[in-house]
Amino acid sequence: MKLQRIFVLLGMMAMVETVARADEKLTGMVIGTKECVDYSNTSQSTTKVNTCDNAFDGDLNTYFASWERSYTWAGLDLGSPHVITKVCWSPRNDSHGEARVVLGVFEGANSPDFMDALPLYVIDEKGTIGQMSYADVNCSRGFRYVRYVGPSDARCNIAELEFYGEPGEGDDSHLYQVTNLPTVSIHTLNGEIPYDKVHQIISQIAIISNDGTKLLSESGTTRERGNASRGFPKKPYRIKFDKKQHVLDAPGKAKKWTLINNYGDKTLMRNLLAFELSRRLGMPYTPYGTAVDVLLNGEYKGCYQLCDQVQVHKNRVDITEMTSGDNSGIALTGGYFVEVDAYANQESSWFNSNKGNPVTIKSPEEDSITSQQKNYIKTFFNKMENQWTTYLDKNTFLRHFLVGELSGNTDTYWSVFMYKERDEDLMYTGPVWDFDLGFDNDNRTYPVCKKSDYIYRSGGSCAGNMRAFVDNIVVRNAAAKNQMLEIWDEARQSGLNEDNLVAFVDSMETILNQSQRLNFLRWNIMNSYVHQNPKLWGSYTAEVQNVRRFVKERLTWMDKKLQYTFVPNGIADVNVDLTQPYQVFSLSGLPCGTTLDGLRPGVYVIRQGVVTKKMMVK
Repeated sequence: MKLQRIFVLLGMMAMVETVARADEKLTGMVIGTKECVDYSNTSQSTTKVNTCDNAFDGDLNTYFASWERSYTWAGLDLGSPHVITKVCWSPRNDSHGEARVVLGVFEGANSPDFMDALPLYVIDEKGTIGQMSYADVNCSRGFRYVRYVGPSDARCNIAELEFYGEPGEGDDSHLYQVTNLPTVSIHTLNGEIPYDKVHQIISQIAIISNDGTKLLSESGTTRERGNASRGFPKKPYRIKFDKKQHVLDAPGKAKKWTLINNYGDKTLMRNLLAFELSRRLGMPYTPYGTAVDVLLNGEYKGCYQLCDQVQVHKNRVDITEMTSGDNSGIALTGGYFVEVDAYANQESSWFNSNKGNPVTIKSPEEDSITSQQKNYIKTFFNKMENQWTTYLDKNTFLRHFLVGELSGNTDTYWSVFMYKERDEDLMYTGPVWDFDLGFDNDNRTYPVCKKSDYIYRSGGSCAGNMRAFVDNIVVRNAAAKNQMLEIWDEARQSGLNEDNLVAFVDSMETILNQSQRLNFLRWNIMNSYVHQNPKLWGSYTAEVQNVRRFVKERLTWMDKKLQYTFVPNGIADVNVDLTQPYQVFSLSGLPCGTTLDGLRPGVYVIRQGVVTKKMMVK
């Protein structure tokens, strides 16, 4: 019994020692931003006072204040890796101090340049002057270097920092996510901030997901992207991995991905909702997209949309990718990927069509396209405009049109992607893109559902003469209008209804709730007019309710405009043996033959004896 008690006592002592080690305050060599500000000397630059050493001197009355206003930091070189269990901080003792720590970021790294850094914790509330605030850290990897990166425009301004933990390299079984959304953390060489669409900054890109249990960390580059969106304070980015990567649950393995800033969309969901409409309206390819939190060099940048770079690619715009040798015969016929683009004249590879529409050639790319290829696609595009009934694929054009109108997107024909495959005489439309002004978010067209005509004819922005081009198809051509009604019926019968769309909005509101709170701490614009906002709704909940209202109203508006009455077809889903004879019908009952081969994408009714089944053809 005595021996047993000794073992129990030793075990308890070991547990106490483990707890003590886990809560041990860590020490090391102070590191951080060297250039500081001397407030006592007309705010001059200095390396003598208010240095990062003050953040570790145990004195709550001294402080670190950097000369630069953003991307500055203070930290420790611990000498060897430690698993961090707790971080602590106290704000500078002045009138702004308590707020200056909000969105401060703690990071750990094993490279002194912090290129391999991962987040440890993000402060999401004000500090308290004169006392330390503590936060537990749930990150199993050990780090030699740890730091606190001050929030944007704060000069770091921190009174005191502490790190607690225990020695060890740890593992990657659990890493820190900022919210329930995946965390994208980008670190650039020498801390260089992307500044244009041309220069690609060497980067290490980490994506943490699955509640911190999955990590993708690879080298690559980062640059800005977009046109008008680059003018916002919250910048959009294009990331490019050095090698193709499977990112999160995206279907494609690729190098290039985009981070959409959604600055003027205060719901942060309009693009994702439009992508859902694209899928429900049967577009052959809808870009992958998901909401994420983004950090850049340790600074929290906000809630973004990580999605495909729209490009020629097996799982994206799936057409033949041309080489510089494809200059004659069938090889010269494709594939081509273009964009009717109001900003085309700012690009290197573009042309004006005979009907006055500006067209950017996306693929072949500007550094590889030959004169023969450029002449071919320009000639074919002009031929398509003149003889669209022959050379335009009406199926994709009309589905793309319906997505734009159902979303009330004023920019549908400001930018239109189109593509042509090799050895085919058709120009296809898609994918859909850019819906930050959709769903009643444009003061020039709000309220969209009060208009009697389509949005592209009622204040929508159109590049060149696209309005006249679209009129010829959806207004003046009876066959195209009938085909559009069939597509609409097909979608409505296949689940495009108020309940499903409202449920999608509801789910996105729940998913985005944590991240939107931090986003609007970072970008205090909820009660400010930005971009083309038509109204100030006053809260995230009210912003989402506006979209929810619009979706309900717009379905009714579209039914009325198309002179369509929704009547469920009552077809039951049962098994059909496609190895035996069967008949194919459209959802409106028109015969389509006795095989699925050769049918355009869409939903069809299969009849085999007394058995019927709805089937999607992609």
